[in-house]
Amino acid sequence: MLFAQFAKPRLARPPLAFHHPVVLLATWFGAGLLRPAPGSWGSLAALPLAWLLSRAGGPFWLGSATVAVFILGCWAAGRYAAAEGRADPASVVIDEVAGQWLVLLFTPFSPFQYLLGFALFRLFDIAKPWPVSWADQQIKGGLGIMLDDVIAGLYGLAALSLAKYLQAL
Repeated sequence: MLFAQFAKPRLARPPLAFHHPVVLLATWFGAGLLRPAPGSWGSLAALPLAWLLSRAGGPFWLGSATVAVFILGCWAAGRYAAAEGRADPASVVIDEVAGQWLVLLFTPFSPFQYLLGFALFRLFDIAKPWPVSWADQQIKGGLGIMLDDVIAGLYGLAALSLAKYLQAL
């Protein structure tokens, strides 16, 4: 019975109409509305497009898309948070998309590498080592929502790069 709540994902209700551009971007086209664990759903939803961008244009395209998502995310996350009246709503997962894409920036596609990148990002996003925790607590608005996940993504990128380097030895 305890795990029955996880058997079927539930949907949260956004503060604006679902088709509103702020909702579509902030929730990454609805992934952030899934419960439980909206951040994990958002990170998971980021993977297919990361693969497509990497296949089409390598790290340049994925990096450029990450910058674009970060800029759009600052706007959309801030607007969504204001509409909901919360500093960092759980439904906002565009920050997870930017962070997850950073982790995968130099990763050639392999299911294991993407799974490891996903796990590392979620680890650093949830554990919030310094300065992730500092950014989460001190920087407000859309920039604050986005920045802690980008820093967690940089931690994940460094950890994944180190793992690949150690494997090559």
